[in-house]
Amino acid sequence: MEYAELSDFLRKRREALQPEDVGMPRGRRRRTPGLRREEVAALASMSTDYYSRLEGGRGPQPSVEMLGAIARALRLTLEERDHLFLLAGHGTPPRATRACHVDPGMLRIMDRLHDTPALLLNRCGEVLAQTPAHVALAGELTNFQGMEKSEVYRWFAHPEDRILFREPELSTHSGMLVSMLRTVVTIDGSKSYAASIVQALQKLSPEFCRIWDAHEVAPAHSRTKHFHHPVVGELDLYCEVIDNRDQQQTLVVFTAEPGSESAERLSLLSVLGSQAVTSGQGFDRELI
Repeated sequence: MEYAELSDFLRKRREALQPEDVGMPRGRRRRTPGLRREEVAALASMSTDYYSRLEGGRGPQPSVEMLGAIARALRLTLEERDHLFLLAGHGTPPRATRACHVDPGMLRIMDRLHDTPALLLNRCGEVLAQTPAHVALAGELTNFQGMEKSEVYRWFAHPEDRILFREPELSTHSGMLVSMLRTVVTIDGSKSYAASIVQALQKLSPEFCRIWDAHEVAPAHSRTKHFHHPVVGELDLYCEVIDNRDQQQTLVVFTAEPGSESAERLSLLSVLGSQAVTSGQGFDRELI
């Protein structure tokens, strides 16, 4: 582990990143060039003390998970992320279909969608990033482990948690998720991670088996999604999908028609959601 080089690299990347680049207010008394250490720590969901010790060239070797979080917080490119891993004494992460590194351009888009529900998914349905408004809508979805990280797996393994969805979304969403997983398995093969999710769900969910056996490749679904939130009630949201083919990731953005009842409820949810996240109350973090 190259402590001096790692420390210098983290400091230089932090100083090069401005608050506006990550959707943070600059404030009037900012003397530090770029971001503060505590701001990077908050973006990476770790303690300020831990990040400060790491940037200061102290402390134990960071885990792969910690390095991934720091790479996202600092908006590192794929090449910069690989350099970070090498400096920290880890091998270069494989650039596979399950890669969890988020392109900084996608993160910049999400930073500007602070009050709009949006999430970034990889090809296996794992949530890589969420806007605060999406956390308010659906709960925190980035902290699962193992196959639980995949929305496809959670949807069929824990159907009791589908409280955010109402018909016709319950049926169409099931078909869409299975179709997405089938596409990945077809491309990646029978020994892929996606195929292991299929095998696990075939043992757990008769519903999954029925839809999988139907072999629908592209089931019909509406761009307008109908949700029922436990706090603000029913929401009719338009779903826009943006694919990043280089990173093989998908940005999903939900908007409401201006002036509609759903738009008013979405605005209210953004306020209530931020308060609930701060206090740790009011939301089931495993809504979907």
